[in-house]
Amino acid sequence: MNPLSNITLRTSVGLLLAILATLVGGTWLTVKVTTDHLLYRNATETARNWAQYLASNVTDLEQIAAGEKPSSASMQFFRATARSENVYRYVIFNRYGYSILVSDRGAVTAVEVSDHSAMAAQSLKNIETIVDARAGTSAGEPKYFAEAFVPVMLGGRPIAVVAAYVDQVDARDDFFSSSLLAAVSLCGLTTIAFGLPAIAWYRRTREKEQADRRIHFLAHHDTLTGLANRARVIERLEAALAVRSSTGGQVALHFIDIDHFKQVNDTLGHDGGDFLLRAIGERLRAIVRVEDMVARLGGDEFVVIQTNVADKAQAEAFAHRIIEVLSTGSFFREQEIRSTFTIGVALAPGDGNTAERLLKSADLALYAGKAAGRNCIRFFEPEMDAMLQRRIALEKLMREAVAHDGFVLHYQPVFEMDKKILVGFEALVRLPAPDGTLMPPDVFIPLAEEMRLIDKIGAWVLHEACRVAKTWPGQLTVAVNLSPAQFESGMIEAEVADALRESGLAPRRLELEITERILLDNTEAVIGTLGRLKQMGVSIVMDDFGTGYSSLSYLWKFPFDKIKIDRSFMESFERSGRDVETVVRTIIALGREMKMRVTVEGVETASQVDFLYDAQADQVQGFYFGRPVPAKAVSADLLARFLNSADAPEAQDAPGTPAGSNA
Repeated sequence: MNPLSNITLRTSVGLLLAILATLVGGTWLTVKVTTDHLLYRNATETARNWAQYLASNVTDLEQIAAGEKPSSASMQFFRATARSENVYRYVIFNRYGYSILVSDRGAVTAVEVSDHSAMAAQSLKNIETIVDARAGTSAGEPKYFAEAFVPVMLGGRPIAVVAAYVDQVDARDDFFSSSLLAAVSLCGLTTIAFGLPAIAWYRRTREKEQADRRIHFLAHHDTLTGLANRARVIERLEAALAVRSSTGGQVALHFIDIDHFKQVNDTLGHDGGDFLLRAIGERLRAIVRVEDMVARLGGDEFVVIQTNVADKAQAEAFAHRIIEVLSTGSFFREQEIRSTFTIGVALAPGDGNTAERLLKSADLALYAGKAAGRNCIRFFEPEMDAMLQRRIALEKLMREAVAHDGFVLHYQPVFEMDKKILVGFEALVRLPAPDGTLMPPDVFIPLAEEMRLIDKIGAWVLHEACRVAKTWPGQLTVAVNLSPAQFESGMIEAEVADALRESGLAPRRLELEITERILLDNTEAVIGTLGRLKQMGVSIVMDDFGTGYSSLSYLWKFPFDKIKIDRSFMESFERSGRDVETVVRTIIALGREMKMRVTVEGVETASQVDFLYDAQADQVQGFYFGRPVPAKAVSADLLARFLNSADAPEAQDAPGTPAGSNA
């Protein structure tokens, strides 16, 4: 026999004996620890129940603990309970840990010379039960018992301590026997398992091999879809780029993103989202060639590596094929899922000659597609790098503005048409740029919504507008635009109430403007919120009226105080002529019938003013009457002049394109 085999055998036998010894010792220790724990719980529960029983029947326990003689009823109770089944002895201590009364196997005596118990004092001090379990050593003591000190509370304060001596001989035998039986059974089963070392060794070897294969698979594949993961994509791209350098042709990387995937998870749950991801993976696998690769990078992002591409047209045709296949609906639990997709495409070697660079280029193209409104295909262009840097700079600027109140508000006047007087202002948010210019909302608001900062910006605008409006004459109102995020957070009612309370502005002077977009999701909940806001006394305004899909349907669902006709109507006034006039007159008449005031935005010319005066519009707003100005420009003199003017003011600036004048 090979000496090495003998050494291995002796080592294995020794290891087996060591394991068995450890198992036996551990089993014995487990039995002891388990038995002691069960005995502790048993003693604690028994003592607490006994103390509660005693406290509820001895009405003068507090007086007894204070040193007074027990009443006859209490003594009768003590004698009747002197011989309990489990509690063979108990001692009552006062609040300082001195013994007052002892009941020991039928004999109840008041203590003349008190003994002090440190454990009783500690139990009172910490308001906790203290248990001391031990074997009996003197005559009359059980073979095993527990001494439990239980504080007795009255009205939330300790009045005494009851030390119950619990006979645990039977309980100890029961617990020990049960634990030992379970442990011996476990040892027997374990011993049998070790008695088949060959089979166990074989199984372990097989399981290890399977685990190694599984680990290797997981290191290169996505667990949900079974597609390749990012690590595998890098490997495959590097290989494809190496082959391309010798054979020619191009490599196209298609970066695919599911538009608004979060809505699928929100409506159908994560099971529905996982179903959609798996379905997309299967469809992509079905349309690629053997030499191509499909991968999932994580979340809702997939990539397809397309090799041997002749030109950009071939890559674009395949991208359209992807959109066509993926856009077909899927059914999950009898509910159809239809999604749109955005694809960013990069071509090697023009857009990158390394795997990481090509991935970055495709990612930038994908971002450009999202910024363009999603549901499209975008190829990488060199200027996209600069766009990314501008986005990063804008994100940093906005975070700093949110953290340090770096936004500013400008106020555009609103005039009453028939009286030709100033009635209020609309608050419009601006973001100061590093060069000192002001960014209009359409530049940073979409990014703020994507970064989930819009609710914080909206809250600041609300508080600041109310604060400034409080300094104006009492006839003037201030209008503030609300965002969907402020309704999603569920905090809009509290924010409005806080802004009014902190500023002292009368609710009637605050107008809250919403767009149809806020009402599209969870309409009933939003209408309920609007109703509660209106009960506060503020006015609710439907902004950008006439541009949505179902603006009219919301007018009978909620009693708006005002309708604001979107500025696009006045922008088309000169070109469309009577068509615009007819629509605007109809909206004004509709508002009058429904008891809703109508404000027309974007008024820039005298001819528009004449038309709106003839159409009997209630209010007007636009460059003809004044551009948005900072709060300090809305001075007391300016307000007085506007309020006292008998005629409509002349244009504050020459008519022009009001870019960014409205938020």
